[in-house]
Amino acid sequence: MTADLATLTGIDIPTGLLIGGRWGSGRGGMLPVTDPATEDVIAEVASATPEDALEAVAAAHDALPGWSARPPRERGECLRRAFELMIDRTEALARLMVIENGKALRDARGEITYAAEFFRWYSEEAVRNEGSLGLAPSGANRIMVVRQPVGVSVLVTPWNFPAAMATRKIGPALAAGCTVVLKPAKETPLSALAIAAILAEAGVPEGVVNVLPTTKPGPLVGAMLADPRVRKLSFTGSTEVGRALLRTAADTVTNCSMELGGNAPFLVFEDADIEAAVDGAFLAKMRNGGEACTAANRFYVHDAVAGEFTARLADRLSKLSVGPGLDDGVDLGPLVNSDTRSKVASLVESATQDGGRLVIGGQVPDRRGYFYPATVLDDVPRGAGILDAEIFGPVAPVVRFTDQADAIAQANKTEYGLVSYLYTRDLRRGLQVAEALEAGMIGINRGVVSDPAAPFGGVKQSGLGREGGHDGLLEFTETKYIAVDW
Repeated sequence: MTADLATLTGIDIPTGLLIGGRWGSGRGGMLPVTDPATEDVIAEVASATPEDALEAVAAAHDALPGWSARPPRERGECLRRAFELMIDRTEALARLMVIENGKALRDARGEITYAAEFFRWYSEEAVRNEGSLGLAPSGANRIMVVRQPVGVSVLVTPWNFPAAMATRKIGPALAAGCTVVLKPAKETPLSALAIAAILAEAGVPEGVVNVLPTTKPGPLVGAMLADPRVRKLSFTGSTEVGRALLRTAADTVTNCSMELGGNAPFLVFEDADIEAAVDGAFLAKMRNGGEACTAANRFYVHDAVAGEFTARLADRLSKLSVGPGLDDGVDLGPLVNSDTRSKVASLVESATQDGGRLVIGGQVPDRRGYFYPATVLDDVPRGAGILDAEIFGPVAPVVRFTDQADAIAQANKTEYGLVSYLYTRDLRRGLQVAEALEAGMIGINRGVVSDPAAPFGGVKQSGLGREGGHDGLLEFTETKYIAVDW
């Protein structure tokens, strides 16, 4: 850990691999961590190899019997203590996240609170892993159903929410009695390592949580999925990578939960409260600077209100302060890396070439760091390429419509189906449209849907399974039927 990093965060951050309760250097050299606001390397962490990964799987496998046999209340109390420690250290953890991820400090604080809540929620769910008992229709026997831990679980998390995506997987896995090997994104390993240290402090036994940053995620995860001791993969990331992991997991028929990409439509009907719709659009688009799978990606706005909506949204976004996330008053930090910024800039350029009209933004600033301004495009034609891509940046393309059925058809015209948003004053219309939209989650007159107590996940190529809520606990269990006659 560098002196600057320690000074900026105020906490000790481990930089080794965590395997079997011990922090080690591993076999893969060092992984540099870059501050997106300055492009400077701010830390180096150990990089794991497939050999390290198999050691971690062995440690998790050895720890599994003892952890799964622990009373649910005891497992829950460990998670509850981890929640309290995270809340106590919100500011330090938020600053750490800003340094490695780039997001504004306000967003980082919100994420730590959200991330910690998964530990609190699953501390409560640990004691609610309920089965059932019934009489067979024939009367021949009782049908007893129990839910047991699925086993050693490999967790793969992305860089955009480095704390929340880790706790959203670790929380239910530990509550169910599973042990885990966490592979964080190479851009943001520090938050994962800090959370692992907190779990150890909270009383989680050695080997239950193992953490492996790496520069070569493909071979590392592939080695673990080939190991028959691994019985679960929980992945959050792109659909492209998710498809590849599903193919690999098929060889061992490993249980998979996949939270993949999104292309969220945001529908504004002619009867919508425009002020409320702009507020919701701001939240749905600008949470985490647009680097979210739940970010509103395509804005379908009725022609009768499109002019007012676009002007108000552009005015709102034009007032955002852009700069390093740790600076007071900054609303929008940098994107995570150069490739992401190049992709966003290219999508905006192609949208203008396709006929979209640039209202604000659209120019890469001449400054150090991976910054990109909030951007609004109006009159984007339906065939524009930007409407088919997950933007992952602060860009809002507006498409106008006049017919409700057509708007729904355009919203559903994507391989993705994670979340959709809609604004209308007519509750009947809102519920009808919500049923017609092909998405796992719907926000009616709301720009945020995520909640630890709610099932999070998509349909089509946005994934398999659910995280959060009681469903998230069940993802880490296997159902066993016991036929018994007394």
